[in-house]
Amino acid sequence: MNFHQNDRRQSSRSTNFTLARDEDGMLVLQCNGIMHKGVAPVRAFPIAAPHECVSLVDQNSHEVAWIESLDNVSPDMRSMIMEDLAYREFTPEIRRIVSVSSFATPSTWQIETDRGNAELLLKAEDHVRRLSHTALLITDGHGISFLLRNIEDLDSHSRKLLDRFL
Repeated sequence: MNFHQNDRRQSSRSTNFTLARDEDGMLVLQCNGIMHKGVAPVRAFPIAAPHECVSLVDQNSHEVAWIESLDNVSPDMRSMIMEDLAYREFTPEIRRIVSVSSFATPSTWQIETDRGNAELLLKAEDHVRRLSHTALLITDGHGISFLLRNIEDLDSHSRKLLDRFL
């Protein structure tokens, strides 16, 4: 095992680190006396447990720190991590299905999301993937994933449209 791998293992186990932004706005992690510039947060379970199990990786995608829960870090560090995650991740959450062009695929859906109104192209029914009893991940024809966190939260019109594809 070379020094770099050993250093990574020790760093990844550490919960004692500081996080700041440099003059370019990049995250800088200070851990075990070593400074890591340009680190990026990566969620282990972005949909099922978005505030748990977050890895901080260096510019070579090597883990340099591990966070069991974002509740365990200071509000300032949590804010910096959440800002970076919001910039890197794009998974709009579906709030309402306004209309669908057809009940056969391909079909175009007009939807309302937490990021505004959108249109998605459903190329095949298997692009609607069940994550749990109530959660779905829908991938459109352009590769964008839309999250439907809880089917039961949809209005009756939206559920009626969605039921045709389940």
